[in-house]
Amino acid sequence: MLATKQDIMNAIGQDVEMMTVLKAVMSLDLPDCWVCAGFVRTKIWDTLHGIEKTPLPDIDVIYFNHQHTAEDIDKQLEEKLHHILPALPWSVKNQARMHTRNHVPPYLSSEDAIAKFPETATALGVRLDQHENVILTAPHGIEDVLQLEVKPTPYFLRNEKRMQIYRQRVNKKNWQSTWKKLKIYVT
Repeated sequence: MLATKQDIMNAIGQDVEMMTVLKAVMSLDLPDCWVCAGFVRTKIWDTLHGIEKTPLPDIDVIYFNHQHTAEDIDKQLEEKLHHILPALPWSVKNQARMHTRNHVPPYLSSEDAIAKFPETATALGVRLDQHENVILTAPHGIEDVLQLEVKPTPYFLRNEKRMQIYRQRVNKKNWQSTWKKLKIYVT
């Protein structure tokens, strides 16, 4: 059962496939680097629903590097990850440039970017420390993801335009077709 941040980190640490992904990402030695969003959320929801493993549409890898913000660098990093684990759907994004794509003020770090994801249950990231222990960041806590509640982050809740994006996103994702116990909040 998952009830605490440590429980989540332990579950990920015991998942051979997830650890393989985290070790591959760690090998790139990127600054402020996290594997985030669905990679973490899906593991939690699968566990709470007793589902073995839901396929991921992508594996979101984010990092923060002001020195090298060209998009082609992200593509090169994706290629490196494809070389290590070719069967996986990698998506690498430098958060030092993503504010321009998202039309928002610059992010301060990868964790700041995670805090500004659309849903609290998605605003999660994991990485390995130097001893290959799983580290979890959850800027809005873990209560919503553990309670199977999908809610907008405060960043989205404060802005009607962003709330429209949130509403469209949760409708398009149709998460309840896979995870029946979810409660999705649309305001």
